[in-house]
Order: sequence, then C-alpha cells, then structure tokens
Amino acid sequence: MSTSKNRTKVTRMTLLAMLAAVLVVLAYVNIPMPMGLSITFNMIPVAIAAITMGVPGGAILGGAFGLISFLQCYGICGVSGMGVALVTANPGFGFACLMFVQRFVSRVMVGVLAALVFRGMEKTRAPMYVKGLVTGFSAAFFNTLLFMSLLVILFGQTEFIQNQMAGRSVAAYLLASIGVNAVVEMIVAAVVTGAAGVALKKARMI
Repeated sequence: MSTSKNRTKVTRMTLLAMLAAVLVVLAYVNIPMPMGLSITFNMIPVAIAAITMGVPGGAILGGAFGLISFLQCYGICGVSGMGVALVTANPGFGFACLMFVQRFVSRVMVGVLAALVFRGMEKTRAPMYVKGLVTGFSAAFFNTLLFMSLLVILFGQTEFIQNQMAGRSVAAYLLASIGVNAVVEMIVAAVVTGAAGVALKKARMI
C-alpha cells in the first residue's frame, strides 16, 4: 500500500511539473487583441491540475499562471501589453503590489474554483468528457470574470483604463474588451480539457 501511494505521489508530482512547463511555453503563445488584452490558453493546464489533483493542484498551477502573468508586466516570460502599459505609467511599489493581487490571487482562485466545479461534476453521472469540458469552460470563465473584475476595481481610475473606456460604462467596456477573447478561450479550454480528462481517466490518473 505504501509503495502504491508513493508511486501515485511521484506520478502526480511529475504531472504537476509537466503542466508547469506547459504553462511557461504557453506564456509565449498569446494572440494579441485590441485594448492591450490577448487570447491565452494558460487556464488549460490549471484546469487539468484541478481535475487530477483537486484544490491543491489547481491552486499551485493557478499560482504559477498568476506569477507568470505578473512577470509579463515587466517583460519576463513574454509580454503583457496592458500590464506593461499600467506599470510604465505607475512604477511605484504600491502599484506593483496591486498588480500582483490582480494577476496572482485571481489565478489561484481560478484553480481552486475549477477544482470545486470538477468535484461537483464527479457527483453526477456525466461522462468524463463532459466533466472535463465543464471544468475547462469554468476555468476560462472564472479567469475572465476575476481578472477583469479586479482590473476595473483596482485600476479603473488610472489614466490608461480611463482612456480605454473612452467615456463608456463599465459594462460596455467589459463587453467590448472580452467579447472575442472570452468566447475563444472558453471554447478551446472546454474542448481540450474534456479530451485531456478522458485520456487521464484511461491512464488511471483520475
């Protein structure tokens, strides 16, 4: 029993390391969009970790995603157009702390919430593909919801965001900003995570 548990632990740690490596690669695979945002698929490894390792795995990979996102504001591990613009205009330490909260904390919560969604799906009789699909979709949904909500709450009064809003309401700005991005990210995350869930189930890693 002890040997089996150790083997399972090593397997999951290996998977966690592989998913973290995928995150680093995906950090450079962004599709630029208007308003400084981009289409990103980093929530897919987070969703897979949430499926295979529950809340701890989701939180760890979500934290890795958030850390990479924060570093991109300074041109490390790729570049976040919006992040660089905000930091350049507000280079102080206090602003950097707020940026860390927006980018890191929100992504940790994405991993936690995705794991809770999968836990709920496990109580249903839905096929594994559907469970993975819903989890992947929810990860992308929560990523958009938390990231954009904190963006407006923490930085809505900055000159950069005010210029982006151009006199529009918050709701109109959010819809204009995330329309195509969110739809593409949610669809891709749902399809890929669903397929990954089936493969991992066959490999007895779930």
